[in-house]
Amino acid sequence: MLGEIIPFIYVIIFLYGLCIGSFLNVCIYRIPLKESVAKSRSHCMSCGNQLKWYDLVPLFSYLFLRGKCRKCKAKISVQYPIVETLNGLGYVFIFWVNDINLTSILYSLCFSALIVLTVIDWRTFEIPFGINIFIFTLGVIETIADYHHIVNHLLGFISVSGFLYILVLATKGRAMGGGDVKLMAAAGLLMGVGNIILSLILGCIFGSVIHIARMRIQKKDHRLAFGPYLSAGIFIAMLFGNDLIQWYFSLFHLN
Repeated sequence: MLGEIIPFIYVIIFLYGLCIGSFLNVCIYRIPLKESVAKSRSHCMSCGNQLKWYDLVPLFSYLFLRGKCRKCKAKISVQYPIVETLNGLGYVFIFWVNDINLTSILYSLCFSALIVLTVIDWRTFEIPFGINIFIFTLGVIETIADYHHIVNHLLGFISVSGFLYILVLATKGRAMGGGDVKLMAAAGLLMGVGNIILSLILGCIFGSVIHIARMRIQKKDHRLAFGPYLSAGIFIAMLFGNDLIQWYFSLFHLN
């Protein structure tokens, strides 16, 4: 009986992720413009036509409308179904790896915040302060729930962020922005010291490899948005952090 219910639960998780993903698209568009994400109704970006509820069904409305506005037939950005689907799949992976519990819920919400952060930072080179506050709030909840390991969470809060803050001061802000420091503090409180250090290492690897490739292929300059790469490192750490850390220590017989 339980084996029959579990697939259904993951379908519900995926659909819930799709719905949250639809809201993430609103955040991605409106936050950089300093617009409210709750007050004004969704509308076509080309003709301004207010969308009906049946035009806002995550993923399925895009497919049914063939990626075009119902009224003016302007193309709808493929970003919308991509973000919705990515968020849904991310939720499924997080719950599948970490089981169905409070931590998985908090990690899923953090993943959603990282998607918004990644797209905005990639486009504007800025990490909205409100997103870091949201992740910090998730970290506070996880720390309270996991109070037996409060030291691990507090070390996660200060370890990487403290190092990055010193780096920012030493380079007078040329190395990275303050948003990256706040992101690692908030995520460190949520995940703990081991996983946030792993996130930084992975983020540096992703950033160096991918940005060097972009500089050579796309002729980009040295300036990079570090938030997306740190976000990728955080997501991998949320999924496989403990296993990767144990594997690394086993190489030196330290586990």
